[in-house]
Amino acid sequence: MTDPFATRTGPAVALPREVVEAHSWRIENARAPLCLLQASGVAGDAEGFARIDLVVEDGRIAGIGPAGGFHLDGDDLPRVDLGGRILLPRLVDVHTHIDKGHIWPRRPNPDGTFPGALSAVAADRDAHWSAQDVARRMDFSLRCALAHGTGALRTHIDSGGRQTAISWPVFAEMRETWRGIIALQGVSLFPLDLIHEDPHQFHEIVSTTARYEGVLGAVTFLGTAPDARVDTALDILMKTAAAEGLDLDLHVDESLAPEARTLERIADAAIRNRFPGRILAGHCCALAAMEADEAARVIDKVAQARIAVVSLPMCNMYLQDRHSGRTPRMRGVAPLHELAAAGVPVMVASDNTRDPFYAYGDLDLVEVFREATRILHLDHSGHRWLRTIAATPADVMGLDRAGRLEAGDAADFVLLRARSMDELLSRPQSDRIVVAAGRPLASGPPDYSELDDLMHR
Repeated sequence: MTDPFATRTGPAVALPREVVEAHSWRIENARAPLCLLQASGVAGDAEGFARIDLVVEDGRIAGIGPAGGFHLDGDDLPRVDLGGRILLPRLVDVHTHIDKGHIWPRRPNPDGTFPGALSAVAADRDAHWSAQDVARRMDFSLRCALAHGTGALRTHIDSGGRQTAISWPVFAEMRETWRGIIALQGVSLFPLDLIHEDPHQFHEIVSTTARYEGVLGAVTFLGTAPDARVDTALDILMKTAAAEGLDLDLHVDESLAPEARTLERIADAAIRNRFPGRILAGHCCALAAMEADEAARVIDKVAQARIAVVSLPMCNMYLQDRHSGRTPRMRGVAPLHELAAAGVPVMVASDNTRDPFYAYGDLDLVEVFREATRILHLDHSGHRWLRTIAATPADVMGLDRAGRLEAGDAADFVLLRARSMDELLSRPQSDRIVVAAGRPLASGPPDYSELDDLMHR
């Protein structure tokens, strides 16, 4: 029996050769989160983990059972003993922007502010976002995500003007190329007021989104307090999405300003229109800046409207409450504890990566979860927070076989050196082993130098 971590100290960890070359093999003595596990006869410990054995057969999970008490007929297989280390399913990143990714070297944000980010991205998009440029950066981003253990990813795609016709076909080609490796979904991204100001362009975006089997999205807070015009736009958006059979994924109140109050309007519109699809609200920063009574009222409506919420803690901490020469006072993240207590599905995700909206990041959901735990105080609460980067976003994306560990599913998982939540959250887990369809990945994230020719202009 082999311990894959026994003599490994660096990032280039690999499973033993006899396992790599086998079509069938067995993992023993792993700790898996009970909230992400579908198996009989297993029980959780005080941290919510179950000790399991797991059998891989021809790229799928042939069976899962309690450690030491689970056997299959003819189970004389190469074995890996995890020694109580953590095993996760491959993870689900429900809110990213891989069309923007990695442009920071050629277009940094001059002051780190939200307006600075908007201006810098607009300038870079106009100057550089050809099909080749977008494709190169999308592919680089996906290789980063894969190396860190992501199995499904949803990306927003800047839509409007000439970019709609450029980026969506690139995304569709990328989705086919990566099919069976990472499940991809695309979301159109445009300002809500486009619905009134350019109905023809709005319908072009809707048509494109439907043609490429995407999700309809919009930015709902545009700097002024919502009014009847916003309500009308939301009604049109929801009626159009319902007619086309599209779900909604909205950028909502990405601000701490008191006038950022569109989340309640979205909930009212969903209830008023009896919207039949899924709605995901991203950011919702302003919800945390409300007085308690107002926030409770809005959260209750969000629950009634069956809206899910994703917080983007790293990006929101970077942009929100930023003022030159002043230490930030507010965290800028959605109140996930209160939302979860009200029955709202909640998630965290990567958001932007090395672009003017967030200068850092690597599409690493283990990092996102580690930072989210510190920023949002996900610890000491008893909630099953690991669902926020796995099963819950998989449900929102309609991927019922992702973000979980169950017999019959693809053998997609992440093996960590950590044996406990404390160990998982204390180190970056840079020596993790990512297994896709029963095979360990042969390489880590791509080198940044691959994009040098796009950046040095």
